[in-house]
Amino acid sequence: MIPPLVRYLNRVNFRTTKPLLQVGERTMALEITDANFEQEVLQSDKPVLVDFWAAWCGPCLAIAPMIDELATEMEGTAKVGKVDIDNNPTVAVNYGIRAIPTLLIFNNGEVAEQLVGGTVRKGDLADKLNNLAGVTA
Repeated sequence: MIPPLVRYLNRVNFRTTKPLLQVGERTMALEITDANFEQEVLQSDKPVLVDFWAAWCGPCLAIAPMIDELATEMEGTAKVGKVDIDNNPTVAVNYGIRAIPTLLIFNNGEVAEQLVGGTVRKGDLADKLNNLAGVTA
């Protein structure tokens, strides 16, 4: 079975008419679930950006490539992960996620910032994560 994340990324990017991701290829963003949320996010020694998304959400699909690019760029400095709210409702309910995409930035197990909607810029997110990680530009 192909995971939902790979299925949605195989949709056509209409600007280039090429698939965004080939079947079987993994994204760089960490898949965060109800089962691994505490270990991957709350117990992390690095800042963590968590993207709450769903496969049926247009704005979520629009920012997905940016989230994956950020995951690659921030590797070693911060974690970047995604929670599919349809498959992992407990975490979404616990953090009061009422609209998607919602991005939560965690630092030392606490929510440091919440951003709702698909209008965020990758550079702004990178700056926030670098600041929390103590990295200067």
